[in-house]
Amino acid sequence: MVVFPNCKINLGLHVTKKREDGYHEIASIFYPIAWHDALEIIPTKKESSNIQFTTTGLTIPGNLNANLCVKAYELLKKDFPQIPSIKMHLHKAIPMGAGLGGGSSDAAAVLQLMNKYFQLNITNQQLQKYALMLGSDCPFFLLNKPALATGRGEILQPIKLSLQQYQFVLLFPSIHISTAWAFQQITPTMPEVNLLDIVEQDISKWKNTLVNDFEIPVFKQHPDLALLKNQLYANGALYAAMSGSGSTLFGIFEKGQVANVEFPKHVTVKII
Repeated sequence: MVVFPNCKINLGLHVTKKREDGYHEIASIFYPIAWHDALEIIPTKKESSNIQFTTTGLTIPGNLNANLCVKAYELLKKDFPQIPSIKMHLHKAIPMGAGLGGGSSDAAAVLQLMNKYFQLNITNQQLQKYALMLGSDCPFFLLNKPALATGRGEILQPIKLSLQQYQFVLLFPSIHISTAWAFQQITPTMPEVNLLDIVEQDISKWKNTLVNDFEIPVFKQHPDLALLKNQLYANGALYAAMSGSGSTLFGIFEKGQVANVEFPKHVTVKII
């Protein structure tokens, strides 16, 4: 069985509080984007290993046994020992360390796929608990609809927001931003304007009010990212911002207005 996990962008992102457990609380609007990985699971009778995990596409750094997809399998296998050994293959197209949540999306897809394929009858509420064990934004990908995210990012309020009439240009400049470092640069504050009030306005008004707190420290460390954001606006973006803690930037354009936009060759460009 094959599924195609997608990524998300952040429309506004505020760090509102440092918690006693070391996590930060945020306020952001998560919006799903049609940039996909591909994930396949096949049961196997081999007992030498519970999971055989392989990948193609973008090179995934580190030990593959520590991948969130493997951890998702092991999480369910612990509570549902009847799950057989499997072969799992991930074709990676969504950049990693990019503020797009691709790894969390892949892990959420594993939970959903295994629940369906092996008829585990896990409730949506329980799936949410498993997802949160894997990552703060992992529960969003079970919902996979526009939502106001608060808490660590796991408290989700679905909202009515459609940007289907627009085109997105996503730019990944092959710069990895440490999420831990990014949070260390932020002094938590409550936003002056409610995010829901902002996105209810015409998109042409978002530029000066819908902000990502991480942009100031990240742009200071990587000035080229600020230049890319300015280039998106110079080429006609109605709104442009960095997603998450970076380093992906995105621009929202009127449909048909992005054909002649050119960016530096080292930048991965995805038009959706």
